[in-house]
Amino acid sequence: MNPLLPKQSILVVDDTPENIDLLSDILGTEYRIRVATSGEKALKIAYSDEPPDLILLDIMMPGLSGFEICRRLKSNPDRQRIPVIFVTAMTNVEDERQGLELGAVDYITKPISPPIVQARVRTHLALYDQNRELERMVGQRTQELLRTRQQIIHRLGRAAEFKDNETPVTMYSA
Repeated sequence: MNPLLPKQSILVVDDTPENIDLLSDILGTEYRIRVATSGEKALKIAYSDEPPDLILLDIMMPGLSGFEICRRLKSNPDRQRIPVIFVTAMTNVEDERQGLELGAVDYITKPISPPIVQARVRTHLALYDQNRELERMVGQRTQELLRTRQQIIHRLGRAAEFKDNETPVTMYSA
């Protein structure tokens, strides 16, 4: 990690403080950890001016479930790209399928393995960073193309101003 760059932020969402503490201990040295003990608080943080770079999300919580939180995030164009990893005790294949279909990038079952959590978080943050960089480059290139197109149109207009009315125009037919 580059010491000149700010730490990436991870939002840990779980209604059990022990689970939050465990994930914070595992990831806290490399990342800035933000926590939410309810779905409402998680959404408030996700929709803030400084959204997290990744969300670790429990499914079974009072109020909004992790599935509902994920559904809402993925339906919002401004937040749908934030990677969501479910971290849950729900080990049923159908639950995994539902979580991934809702847009989660990964599904980790409890009890967690610290090296697995670290590796998957690192991988998904790297992919997220690459996607953001590609989007930035595409945006930059699009602006360059628009400027070039405007310059060509301007120059063609200038060239048309210098048209010699004495020179006959020849029409070509194919």
